[in-house]
Amino acid sequence: MTNTKKYIQQLLVLKEINISPKNEQAFQEFVSKEENISKVKLIQELQKQMAKDWELINRKLDIQNQQILFPNGTVGKEYLAPLDFDLLDLSDLNSISIDGLEIFGLAYNPDKKYISGIPLESGNLKFNLFYKINEDDTNEFYQKTLSIIFNPDPKSLWKSIPSNTEDVYWKKDDVSEFYSLEEKSVVVASKRGRSHANKGSFRDDDYAIKHFPENNWSLIAVSDGAGSAVLGRKGAEIACNAVVTFFQKYFDENTASVFDQEVLNYRENTENSLREAKIQLLNASRFANQQIQDAANKIEVSSKDFHATLIFTLLKKFDFGYAILAFGVGDCPIGVISKDQTSVELMNKIDVGEFGGGTRFITMPEIFEDENFESRFSAVIVEDFSYFFLMTDGIYDPKFEVEANLKKIEKWNSFIEDLKGKNEDQLAVNFQNRNQETATQLSEWMDFWSPGNHDDRTLAIIY
Repeated sequence: MTNTKKYIQQLLVLKEINISPKNEQAFQEFVSKEENISKVKLIQELQKQMAKDWELINRKLDIQNQQILFPNGTVGKEYLAPLDFDLLDLSDLNSISIDGLEIFGLAYNPDKKYISGIPLESGNLKFNLFYKINEDDTNEFYQKTLSIIFNPDPKSLWKSIPSNTEDVYWKKDDVSEFYSLEEKSVVVASKRGRSHANKGSFRDDDYAIKHFPENNWSLIAVSDGAGSAVLGRKGAEIACNAVVTFFQKYFDENTASVFDQEVLNYRENTENSLREAKIQLLNASRFANQQIQDAANKIEVSSKDFHATLIFTLLKKFDFGYAILAFGVGDCPIGVISKDQTSVELMNKIDVGEFGGGTRFITMPEIFEDENFESRFSAVIVEDFSYFFLMTDGIYDPKFEVEANLKKIEKWNSFIEDLKGKNEDQLAVNFQNRNQETATQLSEWMDFWSPGNHDDRTLAIIY
């Protein structure tokens, strides 16, 4: 049966026209006519073209309606997202180009099939995909609008409002210093947290450093004023300065020979060793408490308004190594890293309160009434050390997270590597330098981003 005959038969069936057997010869002659063969051929070609036209329209609609999703990005941070047309079942596209990515700091790599770059602005950023379709004989370009959502850099959402310099208890928002201690150096930085900068409030943290050249003992104190205490910042300042004042007077009135002899005894592990040193460090803490109480009485407020933690250490180099004496109240850790960085010596127990999130302050009378008060004193002798850290919880919380991690040398070594530049911002402290530049670098490093951790940050490092 010829194609023409078959087609015409189907047409007649659709039209409900019957072909009787007696007219079969006539029908055969009809379908054999060249004129009718040409008509059927033309009709079939038109039908085929119409089907192709609709198929192309349908394909174009499918492409336009197809969702192409990209992962969200962040302004200022490296972005990379795949745009593989084969994986998207768009392999019938050709002559592909993308317009509008460049103004956002992005580009499409057709060889590696991804969009990459460092986005310059936030929002739902739109760009255009131009393409042709293989089956389209018109060779026409089509356009599809795509979009990527870029979130603003979280840091940019925080304001930095200067604190009120007219306030009676004002102090600088950011400070950093470098000190030379003969063979060792001290670098320290104290920075107002983003939560305070965002509303123009004050830096609550504080510190003090003092070297006593007459006996070569060195003192470092760090304090964190309680955020809930309206004058916590002053309490922290008074606490640190009080410890310096106490030992300045003590060393003026007494030689350091008692301390030195006790260190020698302690090294030999004799009885009653470090008794005087312990007494004086505990007395220094009491003096800090009294100084804060006096300040509170002077302006007729409760000492609770001056709540602050306090950690401090006395350090001296002997022929056989370093003697380190320490005292601590609160959640600010003191850690000494061995010379080969294989172990850590924690110099204080972290106060976290009866329930998680609490702490203790030098302003609390019960600190001095506790039967375990003397346990807040600690001492260690080491031949040498690589790093010696004192920090507030603004550093401890984001970098160590929980108290248990303070006992893990691998966490401390990661922390040291972080300081040396192994971090998202690639900011590094060059410990080979022994000048103010190191302090400036430490201050810049302390701008690190940590979601949910926006407290004041103070870090003192002996190295």
